[in-house]
Amino acid sequence: MNEQVSDEYIIGEVLKGKREVFAVLVDKYKSGLYAFLLRMGASDQDAQDLAQDTFIMAYQKLHNLSSNCSFVAWLYAIAINRFRDLKRRKRFSFGVNSLLLEKDQSPTPEEQYMRKEEKLEIHKKLAKLPERYRIVLLLRYTNELTYEEISDITGMTMHQVKNRLFRARQKLKKQWPQAKEDSNEKMGIQQTR
Repeated sequence: MNEQVSDEYIIGEVLKGKREVFAVLVDKYKSGLYAFLLRMGASDQDAQDLAQDTFIMAYQKLHNLSSNCSFVAWLYAIAINRFRDLKRRKRFSFGVNSLLLEKDQSPTPEEQYMRKEEKLEIHKKLAKLPERYRIVLLLRYTNELTYEEISDITGMTMHQVKNRLFRARQKLKKQWPQAKEDSNEKMGIQQTR
Protein backbone atom coordinates (compact mmCIF):
# COMPACT_ATOMS: atom_id res chain seq x y z
CA MET A 1 0.00 0.00 0.00
CA ASN A 2 1.24 3.47 -0.88
CA GLU A 3 2.73 5.31 2.13
CA GLN A 4 1.01 8.53 1.00
CA VAL A 5 -2.42 7.05 1.76
CA SER A 6 -4.16 8.92 4.56
CA ASP A 7 -4.97 7.44 7.95
CA GLU A 8 -8.65 8.07 7.25
CA TYR A 9 -8.53 5.98 4.09
CA ILE A 10 -6.74 3.12 5.89
CA ILE A 11 -9.25 3.22 8.74
CA GLY A 12 -12.09 3.12 6.23
CA GLU A 13 -10.56 0.04 4.61
CA VAL A 14 -10.12 -1.69 7.99
CA LEU A 15 -13.73 -0.92 8.91
CA LYS A 16 -14.83 -2.43 5.56
CA GLY A 17 -13.24 -5.72 6.61
CA LYS A 18 -9.66 -5.46 5.35
CA ARG A 19 -8.18 -6.10 8.78
CA GLU A 20 -4.64 -6.69 7.51
CA VAL A 21 -4.42 -3.04 6.38
CA PHE A 22 -4.27 -1.97 10.04
CA ALA A 23 -0.61 -3.08 9.93
CA VAL A 24 0.12 0.05 7.87
CA LEU A 25 -0.96 2.22 10.82
CA VAL A 26 1.06 0.09 13.23
CA ASP A 27 4.19 0.43 11.07
CA LYS A 28 3.63 4.17 10.73
CA TYR A 29 3.28 4.96 14.44
CA LYS A 30 4.95 2.16 16.42
CA SER A 31 8.40 3.77 16.73
CA GLY A 32 7.08 7.15 17.84
CA LEU A 33 4.65 5.61 20.30
CA TYR A 34 7.31 3.35 21.80
CA ALA A 35 9.75 6.26 22.15
CA PHE A 36 7.03 8.42 23.73
CA LEU A 37 6.29 5.75 26.34
CA LEU A 38 9.99 5.43 27.15
CA ARG A 39 10.24 9.19 27.63
CA MET A 40 7.22 9.09 29.91
CA GLY A 41 9.30 6.82 32.14
CA ALA A 42 8.22 3.29 31.18
CA SER A 43 10.87 0.59 31.15
CA ASP A 44 11.86 -0.89 27.80
CA GLN A 45 9.68 -3.97 28.32
CA ASP A 46 6.75 -1.96 29.66
CA ALA A 47 6.97 0.46 26.72
CA GLN A 48 6.87 -2.46 24.29
CA ASP A 49 3.93 -4.04 26.10
CA LEU A 50 2.05 -0.75 26.39
CA ALA A 51 2.57 0.07 22.72
CA GLN A 52 1.29 -3.36 21.74
CA ASP A 53 -1.71 -3.04 24.09
CA THR A 54 -2.42 0.41 22.68
CA PHE A 55 -2.54 -0.87 19.10
CA ILE A 56 -4.72 -3.82 20.11
CA MET A 57 -7.15 -1.54 21.90
CA ALA A 58 -7.13 0.94 19.00
CA TYR A 59 -7.92 -1.88 16.58
CA GLN A 60 -10.72 -3.21 18.77
CA LYS A 61 -12.26 0.24 19.28
CA LEU A 62 -11.58 1.64 15.80
CA HIS A 63 -15.30 1.90 15.08
CA ASN A 64 -15.55 4.35 18.02
CA LEU A 65 -13.05 6.81 16.52
CA SER A 66 -14.79 10.12 15.96
CA SER A 67 -14.50 11.56 12.47
CA ASN A 68 -13.35 14.91 13.90
CA CYS A 69 -10.44 13.35 15.85
CA SER A 70 -7.16 12.39 14.21
CA PHE A 71 -6.06 8.78 14.56
CA VAL A 72 -2.66 9.75 15.98
CA ALA A 73 -4.22 11.95 18.69
CA TRP A 74 -6.63 9.16 19.61
CA LEU A 75 -3.80 6.61 19.64
CA TYR A 76 -1.66 8.71 22.00
CA ALA A 77 -4.65 9.28 24.29
CA ILE A 78 -5.06 5.52 24.56
CA ALA A 79 -1.33 5.10 25.25
CA ILE A 80 -1.38 7.73 28.01
CA ASN A 81 -4.34 6.04 29.67
CA ARG A 82 -2.66 2.61 29.42
CA PHE A 83 0.53 4.09 30.92
CA ARG A 84 -1.39 5.64 33.81
CA ASP A 85 -3.22 2.36 34.44
CA LEU A 86 0.07 0.47 34.57
CA LYS A 87 1.60 3.10 36.82
CA ARG A 88 -1.35 2.84 39.21
CA ARG A 89 -1.13 -0.95 39.21
CA LYS A 90 2.56 -0.95 40.02
CA ARG A 91 2.15 1.87 42.56
CA PHE A 92 5.59 3.31 42.02
CA SER A 93 7.21 5.85 39.81
CA PHE A 94 9.10 4.60 36.84
CA GLY A 95 12.74 5.56 36.46
CA VAL A 96 14.04 7.04 33.30
CA ASN A 97 15.36 4.10 31.32
CA SER A 98 16.17 5.46 27.92
CA LEU A 99 17.90 8.24 26.09
CA LEU A 100 16.16 10.78 23.93
CA LEU A 101 16.33 9.52 20.41
CA GLU A 102 18.31 11.62 18.01
CA LYS A 103 19.63 10.96 14.54
CA ASP A 104 23.39 10.54 14.63
CA GLN A 105 25.54 12.11 11.93
CA SER A 106 28.89 10.43 12.60
CA PRO A 107 29.97 12.53 15.59
CA THR A 108 33.40 12.20 17.12
CA PRO A 109 33.70 10.04 20.26
CA GLU A 110 33.87 13.21 22.36
CA GLU A 111 30.70 14.55 20.73
CA GLN A 112 28.97 11.21 21.31
CA TYR A 113 29.89 11.32 24.98
CA MET A 114 28.70 14.93 25.35
CA ARG A 115 25.40 14.17 23.60
CA LYS A 116 24.85 11.18 25.84
CA GLU A 117 25.53 13.25 28.94
CA GLU A 118 23.20 16.02 27.75
CA LYS A 119 20.44 13.52 27.00
CA LEU A 120 20.81 11.94 30.42
CA GLU A 121 20.63 15.36 32.06
CA ILE A 122 17.54 16.32 30.09
CA HIS A 123 15.89 13.00 30.96
CA LYS A 124 16.62 13.56 34.64
CA LYS A 125 15.07 17.02 34.44
CA LEU A 126 12.02 15.70 32.60
CA ALA A 127 11.56 12.91 35.14
CA LYS A 128 11.35 15.51 37.91
CA LEU A 129 8.48 17.34 36.22
CA PRO A 130 4.93 16.43 37.21
CA GLU A 131 3.33 14.11 34.66
CA ARG A 132 0.90 16.80 33.44
CA TYR A 133 3.84 18.93 32.27
CA ARG A 134 5.96 16.06 30.98
CA ILE A 135 3.13 14.82 28.74
CA VAL A 136 2.58 18.11 26.93
CA LEU A 137 6.32 18.73 26.48
CA LEU A 138 6.90 15.30 25.00
CA LEU A 139 3.86 15.44 22.75
CA ARG A 140 4.80 18.86 21.43
CA TYR A 141 8.58 18.75 21.13
CA THR A 142 9.53 15.12 20.67
CA ASN A 143 6.44 13.83 18.90
CA GLU A 144 5.88 17.16 17.11
CA LEU A 145 2.11 17.11 17.54
CA THR A 146 0.04 20.23 16.97
CA TYR A 147 -1.74 22.08 19.75
CA GLU A 148 -5.00 20.73 18.37
CA GLU A 149 -3.77 17.13 18.52
CA ILE A 150 -2.48 17.65 22.06
CA SER A 151 -5.87 19.11 22.94
CA ASP A 152 -7.59 16.01 21.52
CA ILE A 153 -5.27 13.68 23.44
CA THR A 154 -5.44 15.43 26.79
CA GLY A 155 -8.97 16.81 26.69
CA MET A 156 -7.69 20.32 27.40
CA THR A 157 -8.67 23.39 25.45
CA MET A 158 -6.12 24.91 23.06
CA HIS A 159 -5.62 27.77 25.53
CA GLN A 160 -4.96 25.29 28.34
CA VAL A 161 -2.46 23.39 26.17
CA LYS A 162 -0.53 26.59 25.40
CA ASN A 163 -0.64 27.61 29.06
CA ARG A 164 0.54 24.17 30.23
CA LEU A 165 3.40 24.21 27.71
CA PHE A 166 4.48 27.66 28.87
CA ARG A 167 4.46 26.55 32.52
CA ALA A 168 6.26 23.31 31.68
CA ARG A 169 9.04 25.22 29.91
CA GLN A 170 9.35 27.57 32.88
CA LYS A 171 9.56 24.68 35.35
CA LEU A 172 12.14 22.92 33.20
CA LYS A 173 14.19 26.10 32.88
CA LYS A 174 14.22 26.59 36.68
CA GLN A 175 15.85 23.19 37.15
CA TRP A 176 19.12 24.37 35.66
CA PRO A 177 21.37 26.06 38.24
CA GLN A 178 21.71 29.14 36.10
CA ALA A 179 18.89 29.94 33.74
CA LYS A 180 20.47 29.37 30.35
CA GLU A 181 18.76 29.82 27.03
CA ASP A 182 20.80 26.95 25.60
CA SER A 183 19.17 24.52 28.05
CA ASN A 184 15.95 24.94 26.13
CA GLU A 185 17.80 24.65 22.84
CA LYS A 186 19.17 21.26 23.96
CA MET A 187 15.60 20.02 24.22
CA GLY A 188 14.60 21.78 21.01
CA ILE A 189 12.29 24.14 22.86
CA GLN A 190 11.83 27.56 21.37
CA GLN A 191 10.60 30.38 23.54
CA THR A 192 7.89 31.35 21.07
CA ARG A 193 4.30 30.88 22.05
